[in-house]
Amino acid sequence: MATTVLSYCYSPSSSSSSSFPQYTNNCKYESLKFKPSVNSTFLSFSITRKPFVVRSVAAPTDATAGFDEMVSGTQRKYYMLGGKGGVGKTSCAASLAVKFANSGHPTLVVSTDPAHSLSDSFAQDLAGGTLVPVEGPYSPLFALELNPEKAKEEFRSAAQKSGGSGVKDFMDGMGLGVLADQIGELKLGELLDTPPPGLDEAIAISKVIQFLESEEYNMFTRIVFDTAPTGHTLRLLSLPDFLDASIGKILKLRQKITSATSAIKSVFGQEQAPKLDAADKLERLRERMIKVRELFRDTSSTEFVIVTIPTVMAVSESSRLCASLKKEDVPVKRLIVNQVLPPSVSDCKFCAMKRKDQARALDMIQSDPELCSLMLVQAPLVDVEIRGVPALQFLGDIVWK
Repeated sequence: MATTVLSYCYSPSSSSSSSFPQYTNNCKYESLKFKPSVNSTFLSFSITRKPFVVRSVAAPTDATAGFDEMVSGTQRKYYMLGGKGGVGKTSCAASLAVKFANSGHPTLVVSTDPAHSLSDSFAQDLAGGTLVPVEGPYSPLFALELNPEKAKEEFRSAAQKSGGSGVKDFMDGMGLGVLADQIGELKLGELLDTPPPGLDEAIAISKVIQFLESEEYNMFTRIVFDTAPTGHTLRLLSLPDFLDASIGKILKLRQKITSATSAIKSVFGQEQAPKLDAADKLERLRERMIKVRELFRDTSSTEFVIVTIPTVMAVSESSRLCASLKKEDVPVKRLIVNQVLPPSVSDCKFCAMKRKDQARALDMIQSDPELCSLMLVQAPLVDVEIRGVPALQFLGDIVWK
């Protein structure tokens, strides 16, 4: 079949339900080579204006992510994308954030993974632990890579300052000053030289609290989380419950000790008015954890999107993740199956075997009791890395339909 040369311009704002991205005429600078085929879902073209070139991609005609529902309304919504490591969570999260921004929503995309990939995905330096504007989308899009190393460094320097008083200042700022006081009295301040386990998740939780309370984040109507692999994410989601229960036990224990010591002091006429500052701080921290927990479970404002690939191992882990999310009452209703190979009439032996493996994994999803009820969205395998805003726009228009 002869090659038809077209001069079209990519239009990411198209609302068409077609399987492929739509294009508008009168483009002065893009030349696309397109080989049409009646029996194929391949889209083959080269964009000479950008270094981003896609030569082969497939988009299932019946796949829909229900993006109209996701983009509707001005109430703030949170989308958390997670799954097994290496399945393309960052690309899917970044493309969703770009799609939201191009649909008119001021959007923030946050990486809670200690091994960040957002900078690579956007082809832009987003490091530093601060809000960074992303260049390219129509509406404001900001990215934030949480910086656990920076927080750990602050933790260590605080522990070494002023014989441990720096620890108190640092923890007091986190609402944990009472714990620092008690540790100081026990002369164990040197233990805080080493940051505690779970600090990455604690930093992520503190950011979620800022999203709820700080005016700096009021402008964002969509917040997308690119989460760490499954284990980290489950710890993150369970942390508010753990802290709520732990703080509750500490407050009860403190109340019992206070009552006992007050009774003893009253016998000797030494009763004093109780100091409520420490208990108040713990109670405020507990209230914040309850707010975060409620946010994670709010079906009207939060959704967890599982991302996987069509392999038996990845699907099995996704099933366990889905079961854990349901146990935590976290809303989940979409499953993105990434890197799906396109169908083909003639194929090499390797590709034929790969498709057979993928078909077995897709059948597993349909029969899995945890995953079969989720909205299934198949994302195509392309022959280049999805990197930079133009590439993410392209992926977003295929996946988020």
